[in-house]
Amino acid sequence: MEAVKDSSHLYEVERRARHAERAGFRISELQISASQQVPWHYHNNVQDTFYVIEGALRLFLRDPKEEVRLGPGETYSVRARRPHLVTNAGQTSATFLVLQGIGEYDYVPLV
Repeated sequence: MEAVKDSSHLYEVERRARHAERAGFRISELQISASQQVPWHYHNNVQDTFYVIEGALRLFLRDPKEEVRLGPGETYSVRARRPHLVTNAGQTSATFLVLQGIGEYDYVPLV
């Protein structure tokens, strides 16, 4: 699929907020329910750094295949061009920050 500059229409979340944005860098906050996820995708130019505020996240990654679980206060970075899927690892909502940079943001959905 083609890269998009705004992925908000591609998947549902409980809440989405942008806390900071400047050329080449942005910080977003997402809240996902126990059944929601950020589908498989990658970014051509930016790294995603996840920081969990509340709840638990489970990240699935490819190239190489890996599974990461994060709780409050924990972080994990996904390099540019590495496919990943973000799910809620708990029974209640999970709230997390995504720091994205440094470079031009895009979102490449994977089928």
